[in-house]
Amino acid sequence: MRTLKQRLNDGETAMTFAAGRVYHHNLLQIVGMAGGFHGVWLDMEHVGLTTQELECATLACRAHGMDTFCRVAPTDYATVTRCLEAGSGGVMAAQIFSAKQAEEFVKWSKFAPRGYRGLNTGGIDARFTMMPAAEFTAKANAETFVLIQIETLQAVEECEAIAAIDGVDALFIGPADLSQSLGVTGQFMHEKCVKAVERIGKACRNQGKHLAAVVWNPQHTQMMVDNGCRLLSPTNDVKLVVAGVKAVKEEYAKFFG
Repeated sequence: MRTLKQRLNDGETAMTFAAGRVYHHNLLQIVGMAGGFHGVWLDMEHVGLTTQELECATLACRAHGMDTFCRVAPTDYATVTRCLEAGSGGVMAAQIFSAKQAEEFVKWSKFAPRGYRGLNTGGIDARFTMMPAAEFTAKANAETFVLIQIETLQAVEECEAIAAIDGVDALFIGPADLSQSLGVTGQFMHEKCVKAVERIGKACRNQGKHLAAVVWNPQHTQMMVDNGCRLLSPTNDVKLVVAGVKAVKEEYAKFFG
């Protein structure tokens, strides 16, 4: 399996799918079998998946060649560790407000000397103790995918400093909360949102970091791509179910009252 980090470093575009609200490992397998998606991000901010559910999710994704990362609130060091030990290829911090906060999140995600992640080789990431500790920590520090969400006004103002942090691989734009922070809720193509995206994209380019985003429609996607975004998240589990119900109702319209 090629990871999302490897794909981005190789200059590719990575398509991702978000899961959480109606999570089931079979849904992830369906997405994997359908093809086209390179990774799944698991929403631990709005939905609390158990460790066992995370392990099943990452296993189902790996079985179909898809990488994973978890979105978490940047409030709990242990959650970051548990996500990685469950097999997630990376972690993403939601609701970041400052470069200082982002730096702390990176330290939670990295072993010494870069950070202070607790060393435990009992997870899948260390092959259940079958990988020597020194080899494991070096590999994890090099390969763990660390993303910082830029969705608050203060994070936009500090995006250059956040992008400059060693260990941050990508800035991930959350357009819904970003629009809310800018006072234009839901208006993703508003001038304020576009200017913020341009600034974040420039910060990524200047520091050699990747730009990622949730995208809402082809026009919004193109705007993101024009600003350097190559990790795209066009849908999630809830939207997929809603779209499926809508498609069935349209196909059988004359039989619905």
